[in-house]
Order: sequence, then C-alpha cells, then structure tokens
Amino acid sequence: MADNNNDVINDILNQLDQAKKSSEAEALKKEEEIKEEVAETKAEIPVKKVVSHAKEPEMAVRNSANVRRQEAEIPKNERPVPPPAQQDYIPQRNNAAVKRNNAHHKKKKKKRSRLPGVLILTVFIFAVSICLSLVIIAFGRDMFGIGKSDNTKLINVPENATTKEISELLYDEGIINSPKCFQLFTKFRKSADVYLAGEHFVSPSMAYETIINKLTSVEEESQKEAVSITFYEGINLYEAAELLDDEGVCKADDFLFNFNAADYGFDFEKYLSKDTNTLKFTETRMEGYLFPDTYTFTKDMDPEEVCQKIYFNFNQKMTNDRLERMAKLNLSLDQLITFASIVQKEVNNREEMNHVASVFWNRLEHTDAETVGMLQSDPTRNYSEIIRSHMEVINKDIINAYDTYVSKGLPPGAICNPGLDAIDAVLEKMPSDDYYFIANIYTGETKFAKTNDEHEQNKAIVQADQEAEKERREAEEAAAAAAAAESEEY
Repeated sequence: MADNNNDVINDILNQLDQAKKSSEAEALKKEEEIKEEVAETKAEIPVKKVVSHAKEPEMAVRNSANVRRQEAEIPKNERPVPPPAQQDYIPQRNNAAVKRNNAHHKKKKKKRSRLPGVLILTVFIFAVSICLSLVIIAFGRDMFGIGKSDNTKLINVPENATTKEISELLYDEGIINSPKCFQLFTKFRKSADVYLAGEHFVSPSMAYETIINKLTSVEEESQKEAVSITFYEGINLYEAAELLDDEGVCKADDFLFNFNAADYGFDFEKYLSKDTNTLKFTETRMEGYLFPDTYTFTKDMDPEEVCQKIYFNFNQKMTNDRLERMAKLNLSLDQLITFASIVQKEVNNREEMNHVASVFWNRLEHTDAETVGMLQSDPTRNYSEIIRSHMEVINKDIINAYDTYVSKGLPPGAICNPGLDAIDAVLEKMPSDDYYFIANIYTGETKFAKTNDEHEQNKAIVQADQEAEKERREAEEAAAAAAAAESEEY
C-alpha cells in the first residue's frame, strides 16, 4: 500500500513539472486542479500505521530520496502545500451539527434513565400491596379463628388483668397469633371490658369476639353444680377415674381415654419419652401425671377439660428448677415419675422418703451388689396384679416388667401418682450406704440396713413389733365391744 501511495505522488510531481512549461495562466489553473486532486487523493487513502518489516527499509529510503529531489526542483512558491500529518486521521465535522447530535444523545439518555426508576417504583408498590394484602388476610383469619385448631385450652386469668396482659397470655398459649392485632381489635370495640379472674377454656378456632365474651362474662358452665374432689397422694388412675364417675363429673372410661391421649400442648409434654415402650401398659400410659390435689369440677364436665385442669396443675409443679435437677441426674421425666411413684407407695413420712430413695438409687447404680440391680419393691408387685385384672388378654411380659422382684431396674411406667415430697426425694439423691429397709405398718417406723443379714435381723424385730401391736389393738377393740354390749344391757 505504501508503494502505491508513492507512485501516485510521483505522477502528481511529473504533472507539475509539465505545467511549469505551459503558460502562467494555464499553470496557475493547472496548479489549482492538481491541488484539488491531491487533496481528494489523500482523503481517499485509508489511514494505516506503517509496520516496519525486515525487507522494506531500503525501498522506503529510496522512495523518500526521490520525493525530496523532485520537490527541490519545484520553486518554493509553486510547491503544493501538503495536507497536515495524519495521526489517526479524524474527519472534521460541522460544530453545529456535532452540538445538535450531542444534544440529541443527551435527550435520549435522559429518557432511558427514567425507565428503570419507573420499573423499580412499580415493583415496590406491587410488593407493598401484596404484603399489605397478606397482613390483612392473616389478621382476618386470626380475628375469626379461620383454619385453626378446635382443641380447647385452659388458661388462668390473673386478677385485674389488662388487655395487653390478656393478649400476651393468649399468644403464649397458642390461642391467637398476634397480641397487637388483638389489642387493636379491642380498641375498635370501644367497650370497657373487665376480665374475670380464674380458669377459662378457650380454643384457637374462636373469634376474638367470642374469646372476649368468654373472658368477660359469667358463662353457663359456672352456673352448673360444682364438685370438689381430692386425689390423695399415691392414688392410681383407675381409682381416680372411678371417683370422677361416682361424683358425676364424667365417665371413668372417657376420662381414662382422654387422660392417656395427653396431647394438650403443655410444656411438660415436651419431656415425655418419644420411644414407644412395648412393655408399658397402654391403658395407664400416663399413670403418675395426675398430680394429687383438690380440684373443683362441675357435673357432666367435658372429659378433655377435666384432663386439662389436672395437667395444668402438674405442669405448674414441674418447675424449671426441678427439670434442671432431673437433667443433671440423667433422668427422663418418665423415669423420675416412675421412681417417685415407688418411693410414694413405700413410705408416707417425708423425712424417711429421702432415705428410701437413696436405697433405690444404690440398687440402680451398683448392679454388682447383693441386690444385683433389682429394686424388690412390694408395691410394684401389687401394681402388676392390678394391671393383670384389666387385661383382656393376659400379657405376662408386661406383668413381669412391672414386678421388680422379677425384672431389674425401674418398671416401664409409674405405679401410682406421686406428690411433690416423693418427687423431690428422688431429685435430692441423699447419699447413703444402705440397700435394704423395712417399715412397720402400724407405727410407720422404717429400719435400714447395708447387708441382707442386717435386713433379716431388722425384719424379725419389725414383725415382732407388728404382732404385738396387732394383739394390743385387737384387745382394745374387744374391750370396747364388750363395754358397748354391757351398756346396751342396762
């Protein structure tokens, strides 16, 4: 390409040489034409950087010398003015056109920059609308109890409770989903509600209005005949069910069914063993969780509500402190209650419960001792006979599992419903070296021993004392009967 350019320039210079010989007028005219031709030719030549190659330097030098010689022969005033050096040649443009073009681009730029903003604003408004819609829908479902559980729940309203306290209580018990929404609803009602202290049954499926009415008005249930029942420490579920049936609160079978279902959402239920024990008697699955106390029921009460009142009390008794001590001893809740139920049936004296519990702790932890890990508790054998009498098909494996004279360790379930004294006795885990004890059924005195030989000696003493006490009582009864008969004769 560089050679072609030089040839063009040489032709132009030859034409200038010929023009010199013509007339001045023609020369001037020719010169102008040549200048125009040179300018047009230069404009058409594409700009390209000359790349140096190993074989081209000599030719480039020769061409340059020829050009300089030919230019020297032309007078300075007649030499054509070469175009300016092309360094990345940029065509000249009309300034006005450039300004118009730039302005046009700026306008276009402004128009483009608005579109993302409009889209973002649209998306934001749409998202906010969806969120508001979801909030309104959720509020409506909660306010009317739509799609929520029908299971009733017992709540205990404190004295002089405020709406804020009530809303938080309902939220904690899983009755409502939003305390703020409940508080807002009560403000729109524009009524000064006074919440009645005491126990109330509500359910998540109730509307806010229904819940408020239940908590602020005297219900029909409160007009029913009240029944006060005391469950003594050591009572079993069969005995408790019969007591409820006899007092007209609910049917015994209905109570046992609902009590053993035990799915009411109380905190203590989270600590129940998840594994199904195949040796546990299912008809008394929740034996031990009926907390001994005095309860107020009503005639013909819903069995679920009866169970909730009892479980509510048990849940309150199982404090965080007791649960923490239970965990430190590596006991499950089932094991704690089962252990305590045995202690409860063995002794009624609070002072001796700790000592009795220590005996069973030693037997459980030292399986290499004389007792070889067996508790050998009479009350467990008695309970195995109770569940035998309620079996439609006798299952000896289950019966033997509850009999600690046959099976090692704790039985698969509780044998009665223990009180706090027995539970705390297990949790205190009093240290001792004793593995045996025997109690006098008349005096309540308990004798402890480290070895079986010592225990046999204590047993002989206690049995002699019991025989003597029995004879003394029989003599007193005979004397009292004789005195009564003699007084009737006169």
